[in-house]
Amino acid sequence: MKRTIIMLSLLSLLAGCEATQRQNATTGENETNSTTKGALIGAISGIAVGLASGDNARERRQRALVGAAGGAAIGGGVGYYFDKQEAALRRSLVNSGVQVERVGEHQLRLRMENGIGFNTNDYHLNASIHNTLNGVAKILVEYPETSLVIEGHTDSTGSDRTNQVLSEKRAESVRQYLVSQGVAPGRAIARGIGERRPLCTNSTPQGRQCNRRVEIQILPLK
Repeated sequence: MKRTIIMLSLLSLLAGCEATQRQNATTGENETNSTTKGALIGAISGIAVGLASGDNARERRQRALVGAAGGAAIGGGVGYYFDKQEAALRRSLVNSGVQVERVGEHQLRLRMENGIGFNTNDYHLNASIHNTLNGVAKILVEYPETSLVIEGHTDSTGSDRTNQVLSEKRAESVRQYLVSQGVAPGRAIARGIGERRPLCTNSTPQGRQCNRRVEIQILPLK
């Protein structure tokens, strides 16, 4: 009986989440969102703590219910924040060529469909990407409780050392642009990957252009 009461209470908590499903950007299939998963994990943890404390069965049941509610609120908090930020980015970047990917429960990746445009051996941003980055910066400013890892990538033209330095400069170019649009400097770090993670073939001009890119990882601030 007590297990039934606790489980019904847990289901009631989860029903209170704003949405329990989201669409996977890659597969198009529905999946449980981070808010619900985080709330479920937190609630289960809260129940476990509650059942382990208390002087008698009635008190333990009461503490388990309280723990479920508190754990769900805490566990769902970060997931809820990322769900809202993800939805805002998708709305802002529709038809922009930017793929918003969910990586795990508490991470987003912004990947430009055709890369952020760089000319060969150059780290200056093409003006054509400015409007897209303006849209990214706007949402990042609205959701300040996240940190950014900005990764620069190159094609295979040139030496490994040259490409490493170039990728670092490309990442820093994007970082500086986002900061110029109001993103707090302390939230973002830039790092270079060089030519080590190509998305496309380096044997064609189109493939090399695809690999000259920057990806933005969005992570919890704390």
